[in-house]
Amino acid sequence: METKEAKSSPLENVIYDVAVIGGGPAGMMAAGRAAELLAAEAKIKGETSGTSNTPHVILIEKNDKLGKKLLITGGGRCNVTNAEFDDRKLLEKFKDNGKFLFSAFSQWSVKETFDFFHLHQMQTKVEKELRAFPLSNTAQSVWDVLVEYIDKNGVKVLSKSPVIEIITNLVDDANQESGQGKIVTGVRLKNKKIIRARNVIIATGGTSRPETGSTGDGYAWLRKLGHTVIDPTPSLVPIALKDTWVERLSGVVLTDIKLTTFQNGVKQDSQKGKLLFTHVGISGPTILNMSKDVGELLKYGDVTIELDLLPQFDYSTGNDRLLQLFREENNNKLFKNSLQGLIPAAMAPVIVELSGIEPEMECNSITREERISLLKLLKGVPLHVDHLLGIEKAIITSGGVSLEEVDFKTMRSKLFPNLYLVGDILNIDRPSGGYSLQLCWTTGFVAGNAVGSP
Repeated sequence: METKEAKSSPLENVIYDVAVIGGGPAGMMAAGRAAELLAAEAKIKGETSGTSNTPHVILIEKNDKLGKKLLITGGGRCNVTNAEFDDRKLLEKFKDNGKFLFSAFSQWSVKETFDFFHLHQMQTKVEKELRAFPLSNTAQSVWDVLVEYIDKNGVKVLSKSPVIEIITNLVDDANQESGQGKIVTGVRLKNKKIIRARNVIIATGGTSRPETGSTGDGYAWLRKLGHTVIDPTPSLVPIALKDTWVERLSGVVLTDIKLTTFQNGVKQDSQKGKLLFTHVGISGPTILNMSKDVGELLKYGDVTIELDLLPQFDYSTGNDRLLQLFREENNNKLFKNSLQGLIPAAMAPVIVELSGIEPEMECNSITREERISLLKLLKGVPLHVDHLLGIEKAIITSGGVSLEEVDFKTMRSKLFPNLYLVGDILNIDRPSGGYSLQLCWTTGFVAGNAVGSP
């Protein structure tokens, strides 16, 4: 579905009410909400589409289409939010940043997100860890809703239009003393054209997945305007391992496992969840959520992650289970063929190899010492961390505009009264599980609501 561009005067002769830079989820939500309110206000004043040929809101996107990164989120399924309806519990997941977000989330939170998509005929489902997805299992459904939303409300979409500069009125000291203050007046495009606007919303995202257009452009503009910008670093990112055997398991997913990080033999953290093997290491929701802490630990030395394939058993019940497996169920079977019923089949050859037990040995010949050693391996397969993958592989990045410089009641910059900052442009850490998109919906709505309200 393509967005329709309304007929308008030449760009340089138009002053828009709102210019939104960045056509990702936060930008589309902001543009749609602002246009919805402005259109309603115009209708009250007696304006109609027939009497006004200039849209109120323009959405400027550097790519040839909107929402390029949105379409690949969640492996193309799009984890649209997290179904935690208690704002206090939800914002705890944002750690220290949560205290900044209460005002914004009081205006638009998880319930409003569900209501919005359901109202627009996109049904949802909730899976483990309260992760919410479109019932269709495809990000295209989310994209369709957002594009229809901005199209219905008359947003003008300007694609293939990289912005190179935010333009301000250069105020001299006399004007500052008179109280005029510095404001944003528009943006300059790469093709030299200028888009003028009474309000500007920056929704250009961070630096993760740069192939989708997230190259940190907004950071450079905002630094130039005087904002404090914390340099981006990978936040949710896959982990590369030293263990060469993981390459054989590339694409294998393990569910309901336990992962524990160690440094110098000291336990650091432990989480349960899902793991995905890649050709160089490990990924998946649980790994992504552990990655930032692992990165910090690597600054001080080697890190090992122990993979517990049998978290449902302690050592006593695990030993009983192996006795049953070897003496009753697989008494005369070869060891190499005995583990498929206990652990995922793809892991069995690796465990057989790592155990040191002769693969051709019959199960009834395995000694007590070998069985105990095998149990320890099953409860703690060592994964030796090499490094975190780079920003280009990160799901999200840390870094962005300092939160102290933003008014979260409106998402307004505290340096410019008509500049608004939303989504990943802000220095907000959050875990995997729908929290990133919820941040986009919330901040985008709040900014759109602020610029669109009379």
